[in-house]
Amino acid sequence: MHARIRTEADLDAALAALVRADARFEQALAAAGRPPLRKRPDGFAGLAAIVVAQQLSTASATAILERLKAALDPLDHEAVLRARPAKLGRIGLSAPKIRTLKAIARAVDEGAIDLPSLVDMSAEDAHQALTALHGIGPWTADIYLLFCLGHADAWPAGDLALQEATRLLLGLKARPTAKEMGPLADAWRPWRGAAACTLWSYYRAVKKREGAPQLTTKSPTETTAIQNKTMQKKAVSGRRHGG
Repeated sequence: MHARIRTEADLDAALAALVRADARFEQALAAAGRPPLRKRPDGFAGLAAIVVAQQLSTASATAILERLKAALDPLDHEAVLRARPAKLGRIGLSAPKIRTLKAIARAVDEGAIDLPSLVDMSAEDAHQALTALHGIGPWTADIYLLFCLGHADAWPAGDLALQEATRLLLGLKARPTAKEMGPLADAWRPWRGAAACTLWSYYRAVKKREGAPQLTTKSPTETTAIQNKTMQKKAVSGRRHGG
């Protein structure tokens, strides 16, 4: 059984172990305070909520999720399998999200994955099981492991705010890449999830803006893609207007 962070007491114990492993986290906690316990529902409904929320504002994601829950009561894999794509589209889901939810529902129905049991795996094995599902990328997998399952060793290495907070805490010259984040966090095992929560709070305290995912924010990959598209549009517009 791998450690979980499901209660306030679990979080306190994880933070204490983290400080013993690396005293620099005492500095982060002093600057930012104790991070909050961010617990979300697990299972199919929990993963579906993360999928629904991607690339949307908090208000839009909440509205669509509430309509989805009302239309498919209860919101489980069987209900999603029965629902016609047109019905899901009217609720406000995009075609890619409908395909992703259908794929997850089929995997659960066929026994290809048991979402709640992933917490009993290592973070790496659970991450691999999730990313094998259609439409589930590394960031979504890690956020599910950390916030929905309370996996104490989940490590969302691709999160940009987490990368920047790690740079600040460790005094690095450049923000580490997702690949570099793995070795940097090795000393924090098996409490990398507690490290992530602390670093997000540290980021917020130092940068004066929110860093932790709210399950309604864009993933790093999605954010970069959107920024690139915006820059391309501006460049085209500038050329058309002689800019």
